[in-house]
Amino acid sequence: MKWKTEDRGWSPYLAGALVGVLSIVSVYATTQWMGKTNYLGASTTFVRAAGMLERTIFPERVAANEYFTKEKVRVDWQFMLVIGIFFGALISSKTDKSFKLEDVPPTWKERFGPSIGRRAAGAFLGGIVAMLGARMADGCPSGHGLSGMMQLSVSAFIALALFFGTGVVVARLVYRRKSS
Repeated sequence: MKWKTEDRGWSPYLAGALVGVLSIVSVYATTQWMGKTNYLGASTTFVRAAGMLERTIFPERVAANEYFTKEKVRVDWQFMLVIGIFFGALISSKTDKSFKLEDVPPTWKERFGPSIGRRAAGAFLGGIVAMLGARMADGCPSGHGLSGMMQLSVSAFIALALFFGTGVVVARLVYRRKSS
C-alpha cells in the first residue's frame, strides 16, 4: 500500500484507516477520562462557537437559552477536534505538496466564471444549508456516518447513502455541462 498516490495526496485507504483509529481512540478516551461515551462529530462545535460569540454581546440571552443550558457553551474535546481538523489538513497538504491558495477553484470557474463574490456567496449559502441540515438531523455526516457506522447502526448506513446520493445529484446539477 502506498502512503501517497501520485499527484493526488494521501492514499484514501491510509486516511480511512487513520479515521477509524481516531474514532476508536476517541470513544475509548472519552469513556475512560470523562465517564461518558462520546463519538466523533463536528456540527455542535459550530453552534457552541456561535454561543461563545453571542455571549460576548448578549450574555443574558445565552444564559436564558434552553439549548445552551443543556449543551454547555465551552471549548471541549470536540471543539479541539475541529481545530485539529483544520491544522491537520493544512499540515498534510503541505507535506504532500498539494497546498495552494486559489481565489476560485478551476471547476467552479469553468462552470460559473471567475467571480470571487459569486464563489463566496455560493460557499456561504452552501454552508448555511449544510449547517441547518446538520442541526435538523441532530448531527453532521461525521456524527451520523462515521460514528453511527462504527456502531453498525442501520440508520447510519441509510443516512450515509443519502448524503452521498444527494451529493452526487447536486454535483451533477451544479456542474452540468453548459449547452453551447
